[in-house]
Amino acid sequence: LGPAAVATSSQRPPDPSRTTMGAMPDDPTAALAPTAPELRLGAAAADYEAAVARARDEGWAERLWDRDPSLWSANPKVQEAISDRLGWLDAPAHFADRIAALEGFGEGARDAGFTAAVVGGMGGSSLAPDVFHRTFGTTEGWLDLRVLDSTDPAAVAAVVDDLDPLATLWIVASKSGTTTEPLAFQADAWDRAERALRARNAPRTEHAGELMIAITDPGRSVEAIPHHDELREVFLNPPDIGGRYSALTYVGLVPASLIGLDLDALLASALAMAGACREPDPEANPGVSLGLALGSLAKAGRDKLTIVADSAIDSFGAWLEQLIAESTGKHGTGIVPVDREPLGPLEAYGDDRVFVRLTLAGDSTGSSAGDAFVDAAGAAGHPIIRIAIADPIDLGAEAFRWEVATAIAGAVLGIDPFDQPNVEEAKNLTRKVLAAAESGTTPPPPPAPIVSDSSSGLTLHGDAALRLTGGDGTVAGELARHLARRKPNAYLALQAFIAPSPAADAALDRIRLLLRDATRCATTAGYGPRFLHSTGQLHKGGPATGWFLQLTSDHPVDREIPGWPYTFGRLIDAQAEGDFAAIESHDLPILRVHLSDVERGLAALEAALREAIAAT
Repeated sequence: LGPAAVATSSQRPPDPSRTTMGAMPDDPTAALAPTAPELRLGAAAADYEAAVARARDEGWAERLWDRDPSLWSANPKVQEAISDRLGWLDAPAHFADRIAALEGFGEGARDAGFTAAVVGGMGGSSLAPDVFHRTFGTTEGWLDLRVLDSTDPAAVAAVVDDLDPLATLWIVASKSGTTTEPLAFQADAWDRAERALRARNAPRTEHAGELMIAITDPGRSVEAIPHHDELREVFLNPPDIGGRYSALTYVGLVPASLIGLDLDALLASALAMAGACREPDPEANPGVSLGLALGSLAKAGRDKLTIVADSAIDSFGAWLEQLIAESTGKHGTGIVPVDREPLGPLEAYGDDRVFVRLTLAGDSTGSSAGDAFVDAAGAAGHPIIRIAIADPIDLGAEAFRWEVATAIAGAVLGIDPFDQPNVEEAKNLTRKVLAAAESGTTPPPPPAPIVSDSSSGLTLHGDAALRLTGGDGTVAGELARHLARRKPNAYLALQAFIAPSPAADAALDRIRLLLRDATRCATTAGYGPRFLHSTGQLHKGGPATGWFLQLTSDHPVDREIPGWPYTFGRLIDAQAEGDFAAIESHDLPILRVHLSDVERGLAALEAALREAIAAT
């Protein structure tokens, strides 16, 4: 197993093998002069200027840094809660003082013989590590990083089963310490490690805890994690930082250290952005100006924030999606982030769009197509926001910019951007579904499907509105009925409670393109249960314009959760059932399509949607 202790001394010299993508100043805290985004807002320009004038008159930038909760609410209870969620403003400086210890931990893990690390987390606890790894990869000689944020048994197997349990560092990432999915992943990893140790006839003094660390909050959070006092290391974040604002905390920095990323450079960019975001003039402030634009556009009906990013940094969109959706989607308002939607002809886009163009200097792969599309969209009257990124390492700066912007957009929209009032709905309904498994009783049967087609392997389950009105009994006919229920300004959300894969990604992209081009509605897609910790809040609490197509599948090979009363397959099925019920309870249109075989079922669904669209 190697030594359990790792060197974390602040005197440890830096490792020259770490990845630094661009040249940094001699002083890593020196300002890199971040600039405000380029805004071409068209008809919404007057609304933006009014928001700027208000922010200038009321000192919004200063009040943000003064931690003044009245910026978001006049309610004393809400203000008290907000005051406990503003620690992210200090994160770049706070963790810059811990770089030597963090890099020492990563070097110690590498030197101890670990060859891989798996982050078991959800939403804000998994997306930042995923962005860093997809953007920078693993520096030669460092740990291969994998992110596990699906409870589908096939997905769990694909991530972990080919790894050596005794050479893999497991990361349990949960702010609350009680998040179901990371604890299920931990139970699985602990069991595999213990079995591997016994197979090796390891001494009883060696245990799975030496292969596992946790990233959580102090107090009840860490105490809730099983075996917390047996783990190799526990990283405790400041408790006043919410999960979706945690990219520049241990959540992102511990995995970044393990893949050999230069944390000095990453946090230097974030510190420079934090300094620039103290600028009192709203128009010159790179975060405040962006937030004022986002909020003003959403209030004017341009609430579908469509991200067009260069390929080398396009994973950043998934992190933005969870930050914006969960922060702004509540009380019937919000911004709908549209990430990785395939580009199409301009006539396929409605007048509820705003396009954000993220460019990376030196990235020519698809960059000209993105620029040409956004230029044409701007010429056609769509609002355009451009942000140029000089180097991938500046994603540290962009994370901070967008955190400020999201907080300011919340002020424009008149909501608390730090709570998530609807997230527990699906969780509570999921718990009810699982209670039967825990008690050993048989749950009541679900309503009969509205279509069961053996030739395609598709079974359709409708919400009450579809069940109580008759259709033609065909897959295409029921899809057409469901499509007819969308609102003119809808967003069409694909909720895939299936195992992620490149083939599934491609199929979902084709379905999104098909739906978007036929309806001119924005499309989103997310894998469950990951999206429940990302866009799930928006789905239930945001604008009541969502239209939902839920995908589920059989589990030919299920997987036990060691010590738990149900399997991974039963867990993800219950999560799908719980979210379906939560969406339906908000009187939003939802249809479930169950796939007996994922690959064949997705192809059949695409064909049926083409038929449904042709018939309308």
